[in-house]
Amino acid sequence: MAESTTVSNTANLLKYLQLDQKGKVLAEYIWIDGSNGVRSKTKTLDKAVKSPDELSEWNFDGSSCGQAPGDNSDVYLRPVAIFPDPFRGGENILVMCETWDHDGSPNKFNYRHEAARLMEAHAKHEPWFGLEQEYTLFGPDGWPYGWPKNGFPAPQGPYYCGVGTNKVYCRDVVEAHYKACLYAGIKISGINAEVMPSQWEFQVGPCEGIELGDHLWMARFLLKRVAEEFGIVITIDPKPIKGDWNGTGLHTNVSTKEMRADGGMKAIEAMMSKLEKRNTEHIEVYGEGNRDRMTGEHETANIDRFTWGVANRGASVRVPRQCAADGKGYFEDRRPASNADPYQITGIMMETVSDSSSHSAAEQMLCSMFGGVEGETFDPAKKAEGK
Repeated sequence: MAESTTVSNTANLLKYLQLDQKGKVLAEYIWIDGSNGVRSKTKTLDKAVKSPDELSEWNFDGSSCGQAPGDNSDVYLRPVAIFPDPFRGGENILVMCETWDHDGSPNKFNYRHEAARLMEAHAKHEPWFGLEQEYTLFGPDGWPYGWPKNGFPAPQGPYYCGVGTNKVYCRDVVEAHYKACLYAGIKISGINAEVMPSQWEFQVGPCEGIELGDHLWMARFLLKRVAEEFGIVITIDPKPIKGDWNGTGLHTNVSTKEMRADGGMKAIEAMMSKLEKRNTEHIEVYGEGNRDRMTGEHETANIDRFTWGVANRGASVRVPRQCAADGKGYFEDRRPASNADPYQITGIMMETVSDSSSHSAAEQMLCSMFGGVEGETFDPAKKAEGK
């Protein structure tokens, strides 16, 4: 019997994973549940598949996942993307699914369907997205891994991109997840230790359109699965530890064809005006508990006031210094919380990109005067107040 109930006995499992499957293929159907988590179950296939179109629909008990009532509990899984399975290897696959109700309508937690529609409707903008997923590793005791029991480590400072004992924790989990993502074909572009100890980040992208949401959600699934083997609990709570500790975000990098073209800084500045006008709408889909994180401290802006600036990590939106120098490129929306749904983020972003309402000449002048200075934060409300 295993000594721990929280750590997988991978060494014992390995000999079974190497057994011949007699031509069968295992497909792990994965979906997003009613509490912003991931669920999965396995189906045996008679042969290997190369496309989600070759896979059949399936169903699950939605009442046990917060997605349907008990007296009408069947929710259907429609495959939309497949990935090689890094846990079982061979021709086994992971299957990203949308959830649909019995009447043929998207389940209320199926945010992918609307995002895909928006991507298709506004495809002329050729959107590229890159998301930075921060997360925190906890032990089974409910306290950040490596932190003193019933106590706190030294203040923040040495942990960001840190190296060495007492500066980073759980690097083995992080490295295992990185390799699993690469095997699965996830467009993971990097990792780093974050500002709070036991807090890490991985980046996914650039991806075009709906692909970003598929890859980010699959990367989240892989992180949870890898953590199972180490007895580690993954949380994407935006403020897992109260007090003088950084929260966790899902910084969202956005670029369109217009922003990448010569002179694209004008398109970026125009987007800042649009984002300012829709700040409340964006915040509504940028994650639960985000107000605890976005206090104006710990490299965040105030949640109620939109600001932007060049190389300013205390603004709602940061324009990288190099993009300002080049006069084109992308911007980083720093408002989304770590638990936000990437389909909702990218979907509303495409709505806002395509908003045809123009901003005034006065707003354009303010953007030119105050938006392009490194470290300067452009706050339309403050400028209007003469502050």
